[in-house]
Amino acid sequence: MSRFVIDKEKLVENIRIIKKKAGVPIIAVVKGNGYGFGMKEFSALLYENGIKLFAVTEVSDLAELRQSVGESEILVLRSTAVKEECLEILKHNAIAVIGSLDAAQAINDAARELGVMAKCNLKIDTGMGRYGFLPSQVEDAIKCYEYENLEFIGAYTHFPCAFTGNNATKAQLEVFKDTMKKIEESVGKVGVLHCANSPALFNYSDISLDAVRIGSAFTGRIITNGKNELNRIGMLEAEVIETKTLPAGYSISYGSTYTTKHETKIAVVPFGHYDGFGLCPQREDYSVRSVFSTLKSFLKKEKIFIKINGKAYPIIGAIGLDHCTVDITGSDVKTGDIAQADISPLYVNPRIERVYK
Repeated sequence: MSRFVIDKEKLVENIRIIKKKAGVPIIAVVKGNGYGFGMKEFSALLYENGIKLFAVTEVSDLAELRQSVGESEILVLRSTAVKEECLEILKHNAIAVIGSLDAAQAINDAARELGVMAKCNLKIDTGMGRYGFLPSQVEDAIKCYEYENLEFIGAYTHFPCAFTGNNATKAQLEVFKDTMKKIEESVGKVGVLHCANSPALFNYSDISLDAVRIGSAFTGRIITNGKNELNRIGMLEAEVIETKTLPAGYSISYGSTYTTKHETKIAVVPFGHYDGFGLCPQREDYSVRSVFSTLKSFLKKEKIFIKINGKAYPIIGAIGLDHCTVDITGSDVKTGDIAQADISPLYVNPRIERVYK
């Protein structure tokens, strides 16, 4: 049976490294099933190691997250004017994001209906192009502070290209600071300001402001210009469940796309597309260069390798839903040996067990 194995000791070390690098409070972003590390286990470990601020994007994650982090502050990283979502955010005592006048009105109405004050963060769009007021919409942003049921405790923006280390991110930071200065001159204190995500923290200096939002850096799977101290964590793992020897000229797996050129010893490993294996490039990179590199590898049909007992072996034949076939010719690999694949935890099926060791 396959599982995704996480080295707990290395994860704790990553938390320590990030705390030292940030120098300010950390908002742990645990969206996407805790970046693939399992929402419940991941957030609980972060909480045990001193993280008291959390963030998600899906309102449906709030109930589960609350069970792991108690009364910690939770920020919902989406500006929404959907009544049901607004009510759910406030029922879980989470912090709402206000990125439009429609969202401000909807959260205010929900807060009045529930008889509470809604804690909010203002969102400024400095170039991401999703939620948030544009810098040219300062007057509309200021109007949000006039709603009687909204309490603004912070504001933020988001960097789309922090992993490239270019000047655009620094320019966005200055735009955000200038915009918030104008708002502060009109409304007074604006609360905690935060901009830096994981790649921004490790690619730039003087970018932390009052807090940082960290997700991928905890996993060590972060895009940086140079080396960093973080541990790359997480392995898809399963036992070899069968071995056998096939004659030359024998086809393997669906479509018979691979035919043995000589007598070949194979191992069958029980993970495949259902587990997330073989669905994505191994590099967690959003650059244009990486996209072309991945496409080139696909067209050249470059081999995919997994490790068995720590040694790399090539996959042969098409990867199936639940199985893959490995060429172990000349080895002493046997049934029960441990096979591992290094894949992004975000692609691992949420139903696959997360094992912390």
